[in-house]
Amino acid sequence: MSTTANKVLNIALVGNPNSGKTSLFNSLTGLNQKVGNFPGVTVDKKQGRCPIAENLVANIIDLPGTYSLYPKRGDEWVSYKVLLQQDKEVQPDMVILVADASNLKRNLLFCSQILDLKIPVVVALTMMDLARQKGTQIDMKGLALELGVPVVPVNPRKEKGIHHLKRSIEVMAANLDHWQARTFFDTAALAPASVDAVKQLLPQLSDYRAIHYLINHEQFELPAQLQEQIEQVETDHQFNHTKTQAEEIMGRYQRIRQIMQKTVVEADPLAKKMFTERLDNLLLHRTWGYLILLTVLFLLFQSIFWLASYPMDAIDWTFGELSGWLGSILPEAGWSDLLINGVVAGLGGILIFIPQIMILFGLITLLEDSGYMARISFLTDKLMRKVGLNGKSVMPMISGFACAVPAIMSARNIENTKERLLTILVTPLMSCSARLPVFTILISLTVPNKYFLGFLSLQGLVMMFLYVFGTAMALMIAWIAKWFIHIKEKSYFILELPIYRAPRWKNVGHTMIEKARIFVFDAGKIIMIISLVLWVLSTYGPPKQMEQLNARYEQLRQQPNANAEEIDKQYQSDHLAHSYAGVMGKWIEPVIEPLGYDWKIGIALITSFAAREVFVGTMATLYSVGADADENDQTLRNKMQSAVRADGSKVYTLATALSLMVFYLLAMQCMSTLAIVKRETKSWKWPAIQLGYMTVLAYSMSWLVYQIFS
Repeated sequence: MSTTANKVLNIALVGNPNSGKTSLFNSLTGLNQKVGNFPGVTVDKKQGRCPIAENLVANIIDLPGTYSLYPKRGDEWVSYKVLLQQDKEVQPDMVILVADASNLKRNLLFCSQILDLKIPVVVALTMMDLARQKGTQIDMKGLALELGVPVVPVNPRKEKGIHHLKRSIEVMAANLDHWQARTFFDTAALAPASVDAVKQLLPQLSDYRAIHYLINHEQFELPAQLQEQIEQVETDHQFNHTKTQAEEIMGRYQRIRQIMQKTVVEADPLAKKMFTERLDNLLLHRTWGYLILLTVLFLLFQSIFWLASYPMDAIDWTFGELSGWLGSILPEAGWSDLLINGVVAGLGGILIFIPQIMILFGLITLLEDSGYMARISFLTDKLMRKVGLNGKSVMPMISGFACAVPAIMSARNIENTKERLLTILVTPLMSCSARLPVFTILISLTVPNKYFLGFLSLQGLVMMFLYVFGTAMALMIAWIAKWFIHIKEKSYFILELPIYRAPRWKNVGHTMIEKARIFVFDAGKIIMIISLVLWVLSTYGPPKQMEQLNARYEQLRQQPNANAEEIDKQYQSDHLAHSYAGVMGKWIEPVIEPLGYDWKIGIALITSFAAREVFVGTMATLYSVGADADENDQTLRNKMQSAVRADGSKVYTLATALSLMVFYLLAMQCMSTLAIVKRETKSWKWPAIQLGYMTVLAYSMSWLVYQIFS
């Protein structure tokens, strides 16, 4: 036991979902937190240090919320294995159980199960203000006496009760070696012969722990011989899992009712509905609920653009100025070009995502803290389930309209492994903001600026169709993929609708910073590597061709009346065409020709793999457009408008433009997304599958569109 002076006490923080557990964790640990992952799963492992007494520090592990010790979801299994001492990395000395005082009966079920595991427990009662609003009065001393453990009322949002909680932890820590556990419910009576047989194999187990070894031993890391012996006990004594579990739950609730009759006074159940219930009548209404939801999602989506545009422009300007300054002071050399166009450009490509990530997660945290996020999942669950997803998939998919990177990170809220994986696989099909520059220039090139009914723009309708089409394809792919992903995990959409609360701004800020840090230091490393590879491909080419190219342009520069600026522009275009990236563009031209593309578009497809918006910059270089930002857009449009093939036909026809827009809509042209998918799935398998199916889908649909409109 780590209870002596200057030792660290390991404490597991557990509780039902929406019980205030995260608030208490943040209050106890403040900024002394770190986030990792539990081995083998994508569930966050949040840990933090908290000073308890002068010579005692607690290492608090925030375990995923769970309703009971009968897990159904992946995150519940994480908590279950820790409490059953089956997690080698997390071995708590004691437990803080967070219980919602306004829903005490349900919360005491989980509490009673942990007590019968014979683990030292301190109960932290939250939501006391809500309990008082409901007319519930709790005898704290009486409840503590009945449970046999300390019961402390706390309000983490207002830092109330934290001192008393720490004092109870200190007292419990001082007596861990002598702590005597009281039996809450006689579980041995449910299957006495089976329990006795297991305890002969493992004498250190409590009666209730023995029950769980009988039910879930296959999920534990036990020696093969012991597994067989426990299996034999089940067979010999005809142990019935379902019957035992049902009888236990019924027995526990009977005991809980007895305790509550002694210690809790509840209000008349016929009293008028609370504010939360009245508001839900509107927000969950069959008609108004969906209209309000669409309004909220529209505002969320628009806010990401409105708010993120300024810091993103500032970051873009900063790196542009930095690149220009470095270019002016550094000598012309390979290493300086690598620094400016490789390292600095790659770093800028990473950091420019941060405003969207921080704003998106900040807004999502506001929705979660307010209690509305659960209502969104509830409203959309029916539609999502028809295609293999669930209600919690809607927020990552909607967030994908801004950027797939933070959207995929937010899919962690989906407990079911298959539904979470499907959400990750289809979210990049939602038309993100990086596609907008591509859509804008191609629509302006080929779609007439006509209006219907005086206000409906044809160009705007085409843009809207692209967004709708991407959403429809995401739902269709999810429906198809659900038949091929064979993960036998039951889907439970058990969702508690929390009360409405004012958001915790401190928690919002911490979440925004933490999500940005995870992106920069995890996905950023992969992005930088690929950025440098792309720089090499675009900078260097076959030596013989490059020598001939340089010699030819050297002769042009030495000619009388040579326009050095125009020659340099043309040289940049030819240099890219003869680089390895240009060679790849020529090499793939026969493959992309059926889509209506030429080799220059092929180069753009390669270079814009770093980020879709690179398409416009690549076109600008290929068509030798000047660097004046005010003239670039119009000049590029004119150059692309007048671009012709070898036979004199136009390159950018309506068919080619529509085909190209559909390709960018459906293709995985974003290394940032692949990097974050790899991080979230902990495997290169799913990013590879995602890259493959999206490329095939994009090619097929682009070919079809080109054939229809050509």
